[in-house]
Amino acid sequence: MTILDGKKVSNDIKNEIAAHVESMVAKGEKVPHLAAILVGKDGASMTYVNAKVKACEKIGFKSTLIEMPEYTSEEELLEKIHQLNTDDNIDGFIVQLPLPEQIDEQNVLMAVDPDKDVDGFHPTNVGRMALDLPTFLPATPYGIMELLERYQIETSGKNVVVMGRSHIVGRPMSILMSQKRKAGDATVTVVHSRSKDLEEITREADIIVAAIGISEFLTGDMVKEDVVIIDVGITRVPDQTKKNGYRLAGDVHFESVSKKASYITPVPGGVGPMTIAMLLKNTLLARERRA
Repeated sequence: MTILDGKKVSNDIKNEIAAHVESMVAKGEKVPHLAAILVGKDGASMTYVNAKVKACEKIGFKSTLIEMPEYTSEEELLEKIHQLNTDDNIDGFIVQLPLPEQIDEQNVLMAVDPDKDVDGFHPTNVGRMALDLPTFLPATPYGIMELLERYQIETSGKNVVVMGRSHIVGRPMSILMSQKRKAGDATVTVVHSRSKDLEEITREADIIVAAIGISEFLTGDMVKEDVVIIDVGITRVPDQTKKNGYRLAGDVHFESVSKKASYITPVPGGVGPMTIAMLLKNTLLARERRA
């Protein structure tokens, strides 16, 4: 069993980007500038955004963090997005999800300029991805594809099961894995919480992408020998043996599934770091396009 080390691969990608930025500076070119909007004080969101800002600093990007209070109205947020859309100094930006309940997430995602949408969530970019045209790929599926490619895991003709149908992970993942590309060309099945005979489907899978949002849902008896496991989930599970009273767990029951898997991502340290690395890669692409 081989651990798919997302932390190591993401560091490799960041080093590659940092070298590229150094050459941009040497040529007198403008370096990429990523902005992030954070509404409210959600703990997980603050952690993610701070990690993105630190990653930018480490590789030589400029970064701007815009913090807005929990009570921010949708109109105020849309006005801020408009400002970033029209700011020539900003190459790409993200609006950290989830948003407070008074704000319609769909309206917000629609308002972002597709050419600055480095999260890859705008319908224009999702449509371009579905048609296999050049675009910003959603960062988490993009990171998974990169991980599979760098570990040289064979995907062509393989039976892939994607657990979950979210717009952020499940749906784009199923599209990318089915396309003719290096980490793709697979036969893809999408399952979710209402799928019948779920265990029969997962037992036939050569590769499983678990993004169902239920802690330790996928267990050892649901997979076959030598399966490749990509665990997208991350949840705080109460654990009194830990100093902080909890441990981090994925959508996969690591202990039982890892005994059968040929490759598996850990939680944390698997998919999470890859998401940030690919966001940076998208931002570099945005800068190059604007140049």
